[in-house]
Amino acid sequence: MAVISMKELLEVGAHFGHQAKRWNPKMKPYIYAERNGLHILDLQQTLVSTEKAYEFVREIASEGGKVLFVGTKKQAQEAMKEEAERCGGFYVNQRWLGGLLTNLETIKKRVKKLKELEEMEADGTLDEAYTKKEAAILRKEMEKLQKNVGGIKEMNTLPAALFVVDIKKEFLALEEAAKLGIPVIALIDSNVDPDLVTYRIPANDDAIRSIKLFAKVISQAVVEANGGQENEYTPAELETAEVLEENFVVEKEEIEE
Repeated sequence: MAVISMKELLEVGAHFGHQAKRWNPKMKPYIYAERNGLHILDLQQTLVSTEKAYEFVREIASEGGKVLFVGTKKQAQEAMKEEAERCGGFYVNQRWLGGLLTNLETIKKRVKKLKELEEMEADGTLDEAYTKKEAAILRKEMEKLQKNVGGIKEMNTLPAALFVVDIKKEFLALEEAAKLGIPVIALIDSNVDPDLVTYRIPANDDAIRSIKLFAKVISQAVVEANGGQENEYTPAELETAEVLEENFVVEKEEIEE
């Protein structure tokens, strides 16, 4: 059974690329047509590439590998967190810290500090051992750390793969993964350079429902590899998206203005 259908792709607007004038020529092989000044992505390729990515993730997950979900723009933040947590993976949905992969040991020091602060908050130490002003400063530090490294608290070793939404925005993550030889699965929209992506999925990386669909597919591959039948992928769940894009063309234009 296919992990994704043409109907689902069309329903979430996965085929809508950016304005043709904003395209990257390296995306030419993945573009089906141009309509009303907008590039339309080739969904037949999307179907095939999604299947390949799914099988790859299922394989690494069956061997104990973890996926790091990366998407810091507003449309991706919720899906990255939700699907990473659902499959026991990790996520970065606020800001990519330089060296997160290439200098993991330094990043782990921040994680250690976060865990210490959370423990102090939980057992009352923050209120008992510090003044109100000092406690407030420490809580502010804890909140900042939660935003930056909260999604990688249990990432003691490098992930087996990255799933990335918006590779133009997350270019630092791609560069670090490339240096370390970590495979990257990513949505490639019509305006990107896909060279650093290992598993390329031609798809709209701006629409919330499109992002949720693919994040869920990647997450489900991990769940299936781990025998988690109770979390079986159901397309109907996509209807719970906070924002329903009724006009993807308008949405793209608004983003690009």
